[in-house]
Amino acid sequence: MNEFLNLLSDVWNSGLFGISLGPIISSIFTIIVALLLRGFVINVVISFLTKLSEKSESTLDDQILESLKKPLGYIPITIALYVCTLILPLQGIVLEIATNLVKASIIFTLFSALANSVKPIFQALATSSWLTPSMQMWLERASRAIVWIIGIAIILDIFGIQIGPLVAGLGLFSVAVALGAQDFFKNLIAGILVIGENRFQPGDRIEVPGQLHGIVETIGFRSTVIRTFDTAPMIIPNAQLSDVKIINHGEMKNRRINWRINLLYSTTKPQLEKICQDVKDYISNSSDFIINDDLQPVVKVVELGASSIDVMIVAFCEPVGFADFNQIKENLIFNIMDIVESNETEFAYPSTSLYVESLPEK
Repeated sequence: MNEFLNLLSDVWNSGLFGISLGPIISSIFTIIVALLLRGFVINVVISFLTKLSEKSESTLDDQILESLKKPLGYIPITIALYVCTLILPLQGIVLEIATNLVKASIIFTLFSALANSVKPIFQALATSSWLTPSMQMWLERASRAIVWIIGIAIILDIFGIQIGPLVAGLGLFSVAVALGAQDFFKNLIAGILVIGENRFQPGDRIEVPGQLHGIVETIGFRSTVIRTFDTAPMIIPNAQLSDVKIINHGEMKNRRINWRINLLYSTTKPQLEKICQDVKDYISNSSDFIINDDLQPVVKVVELGASSIDVMIVAFCEPVGFADFNQIKENLIFNIMDIVESNETEFAYPSTSLYVESLPEK
């Protein structure tokens, strides 16, 4: 029995790589406890901070707290790693690596919190008139990338990796990449121009005559996603959108109806005057249309056509959606038909009159 106890004592003391099993088991237990307490710490800290944020009317603090949930979970693990360096009898290079690992964990936790806070900060700035949705998205992505680049650079410096030679090497590498990725940089610059000039934003309905017509979903670094009206996404390189004429229906201030109706030549002058006045009265009294000093309805006889008397109708309405606009046009058409019928005339259609001077004798 004494031999077994001596053997057990020898195994316990020799442990792993000369480290006794006691510190090893204590370190494993510490890490397990940290993982188990991770959720508890997050809930306790977030609940405490949430109570403090409820006293403010701003939603920014609530959004920042929500973004900090994940980084807060790294704190118990970081503390556990530090405790492990105290428990384990580490020496020399191993102790240095373990210490650097703890430092790197601290930096990762801090910069993770900063990167996650970028989105709520830019959402708070979204109320500014100069910050468009697409500009917000680009700045948010760029800021998050810059934060992580700085964080990674600090972590590399902690482990003794020189940043200068690495950057120089990347510079040479980037030249080679740039030669083979000219289209990417062309699209990137085109995307910056599209956003900088505020040509269109996500949610706008844009049209390239004869090529595409749809709703802008996202403006990315390389391409723009447009959802066509059959719900299929169309992915277009930014360079192509920067070199074509685009109609941005999302920026229109009003919708215009510009029609010509054709009436029979048998329509008398009083009938024409009455029809024009009735149509104009309907437009003026209808809530579907806009009337102000700049947007006056026009209902006038404008031309004696080849087979009809032409009446021009111009009216303006709010920039409503496709279905609502068609409903407004339908209501106007039905009322024009009633007005023409009530004035005892009819619509004309293209026709040709053939006059026969004589017929061959039988």
